[in-house]
Amino acid sequence: MNREHFLRNLLARMSLEEKAGQLNLLTGTMDATGVKDSGDLSAKIRSGECGALLNVFTPAATREMQEIALQSRLKIPLLFGYDVIHGHRTIFPIPLALSCSWNLDLIERCSRFAAAEAAADGLNWVFSPMVDISQDPRWGRVAEGAGEDPWLGAKIAAAIVCGFQGNNLTNHRSVMACVKHFALYGAVKAGRDYHTVDMSCREMEETYFPPYRAAIDAGARTS
Repeated sequence: MNREHFLRNLLARMSLEEKAGQLNLLTGTMDATGVKDSGDLSAKIRSGECGALLNVFTPAATREMQEIALQSRLKIPLLFGYDVIHGHRTIFPIPLALSCSWNLDLIERCSRFAAAEAAADGLNWVFSPMVDISQDPRWGRVAEGAGEDPWLGAKIAAAIVCGFQGNNLTNHRSVMACVKHFALYGAVKAGRDYHTVDMSCREMEETYFPPYRAAIDAGARTS
């Protein structure tokens, strides 16, 4: 059975609840901050109410969760995602510092190294690159991105995606990239996180969208 036929057959067998469940990203407790009560994770996985987990890593922990997923009706494996911002086990300079190098090859190689470590830790999905253009230093997440310039931000976004995903996602050293956050997140008034944004369509298209477009063009599988 080829992949296309397999997927169509699987979708035809799924209930509406199971399809909705595949859209649920629940959190474990290994490295969570803030609210982290996802209820009975095991029960939700068995019932098909969960498609992916955040804050669950290491081969032992991910294997344990996958074994629970095999107890569900359709036995759909879980995705495991994590914030891999500037390295995983090996830590590199923060993205803002790396961007100052203007060394795209180095940045791609850092992401490639992080991908190999993340994959070895049971992960297959990383929440990076962070491509928010930030022109107000008061915003608390400036360090996670490439800074204020959309041209440089776009080049770095593409390099990071290529580093994480490589040439083939079936490679055991590759992970899926997730470009983030919602557009204009870094343009909040007065640098206050989650505050309002007031912007023209032209400014949005010319300054804030290019890094997102570059990441998608580079093949980022999720956003």
